[in-house]
Amino acid sequence: MLLQTPPKRTEPVVTWEKLPEDFILPDDPVENIVQPPVAAGLTDALGAANRIQAQMLIASNFGLVATIKKKTVVKAPDWLYVPRVSPVAEGVVRRSYTPNLEGDPVAVVMEFLSETDTGEYSLRPTYPYGKFYFYEQILAVPTYVIFDPYEPALEVRRLQEGKYVLQEPSPEGRYWIPELELFLGIWHGTRLGLTIHWLRWWDSEGNLLLWSSEQAEQERLRAEEERLRAEAAIAQLETQQQRNESLVAKLRELGIDPDTL
Repeated sequence: MLLQTPPKRTEPVVTWEKLPEDFILPDDPVENIVQPPVAAGLTDALGAANRIQAQMLIASNFGLVATIKKKTVVKAPDWLYVPRVSPVAEGVVRRSYTPNLEGDPVAVVMEFLSETDTGEYSLRPTYPYGKFYFYEQILAVPTYVIFDPYEPALEVRRLQEGKYVLQEPSPEGRYWIPELELFLGIWHGTRLGLTIHWLRWWDSEGNLLLWSSEQAEQERLRAEEERLRAEAAIAQLETQQQRNESLVAKLRELGIDPDTL
């Protein structure tokens, strides 16, 4: 009797090639109204804190490209961060990103779960490849974040010895993201009229990175406080001036010239 051994799985042959000009990028509709504002909020807070530099690539629903066994594979995470990318020619719009060819490897990817299973946990090792497998085995992204805004629940995985390992949160329920030197956590509140669970950044001291709208509101309140203080100071001066005038008038009634005092 002959024993048949299962075929040995070979490692995928990955090359980094420019996306063909005629390649049609996926144009899937957004599955819910939560994903775009959550991604925009993450980027907005970084920009408001002056943490975005010109050489960085920070994008949402943006195609990451790899060529595997001569097949072009594109995955578009809900949010991504690359520390340094090569500039494109003036007038050229970057329509996708190929790591190693166009700049640094991808440092952080995030996927926001919808109400249906869209494969954020998929380990499918064959074309078109699962997202989890693609980020872990093909791109080797150091940090993979999965956020469920409906539970809400946040999972952060770090690449260790070629495998994603689930991280433990801080006592505050936040996760340190070393690539950005910030904590990431869940915050419930309202932005642009939408009250949901958001992903937000905190610095190493535990200070919340404000959205630009929150900074503007803080500036408005600060300006209003300064205006009120100025008005109070003016009112106090006017009151003092009135008292002085009253005192001068009283002295003159008594036949005393206040200028000689």
